[in-house]
Amino acid sequence: MNKYDVIIVGGACAGLSAALYTARRALKTVVLTRDIGGQAAITTEIENYPGTGTILGPELMNRFRDQAEKAGAEIKMSEVQAITKSGNEFVVKAGVEDYQAPAVILSFGLTHRKLNVPGEKELTGRGVAYCATCDGPLFRNKIVAVVGAGNSAIDAADYLSEIASKVYLLVRSDSFRADEADLVEKVKNNPKIEIRYKTEITQFVGEKKLEKILLNDGSELELNGVFIEIGYATQTDFLGDLVTLDERKQIVVDNEGKTSTPGIFAAGDVTNVPFKQAVISAGDGAKAALSASRYVKNLKGLEDKPDWNKKK
Repeated sequence: MNKYDVIIVGGACAGLSAALYTARRALKTVVLTRDIGGQAAITTEIENYPGTGTILGPELMNRFRDQAEKAGAEIKMSEVQAITKSGNEFVVKAGVEDYQAPAVILSFGLTHRKLNVPGEKELTGRGVAYCATCDGPLFRNKIVAVVGAGNSAIDAADYLSEIASKVYLLVRSDSFRADEADLVEKVKNNPKIEIRYKTEITQFVGEKKLEKILLNDGSELELNGVFIEIGYATQTDFLGDLVTLDERKQIVVDNEGKTSTPGIFAAGDVTNVPFKQAVISAGDGAKAALSASRYVKNLKGLEDKPDWNKKK
């Protein structure tokens, strides 16, 4: 059995930030993750992370990793299959190994729903994107398309119309699912947005970057970027009844990153925090780490000093 003070599940913004903080609190920390960086690592350029200017997604995530490891955190590339409680501790099964700790931080993010058509995987980060807020500014004065019919697609189309020269809104059915009626009307009346109903992408085409898309009616569109806004999926089923989930299967946390189960904390996109942004995930990871530190040190009868004190 591999014993630690804190086990962190997920190696992106929230998880690596949490690892930095728990390691700096002298807690033996391991990060179990199937990749480094998550969605941020497949983003070509990130322009809205404070203090970095414009930076490649993989570079930013490697900085997160390096800093966490220099602080003393271990990172193991392994996918978690199960988490069970054993007395006052938790056993995390990842690959063929078992890891045990009194505290677990869940920070494995969300998975954007994909179209699963030819060329999508190969051109992700090279014209195919899943976050208009993150990547939209990279397509200033370019021609783009948004795929989807819900609130996120409508929001993306409206936002991108202020940046791009033209926006195609591709809707699979003959109507919208969005409940933001005023915004739907605004999008319908926007001269920069062309709505195409009963339209699906059958292939993404391009060599080093996206050049065009093929559609189900046999036509094609030459453009620079496609934003797939068809929602995201949580992969929390393996948790069972370990923690409370909301109706979207997101982990419910309080303002300290605590879940419904003492000793289990959560941070980042997998939680019910409404905004899914790298900087927010990083901050929430630090918060969950500090909460976990306090929990573990209380179990050990040690004092966990606060980060600040009021002057007497």
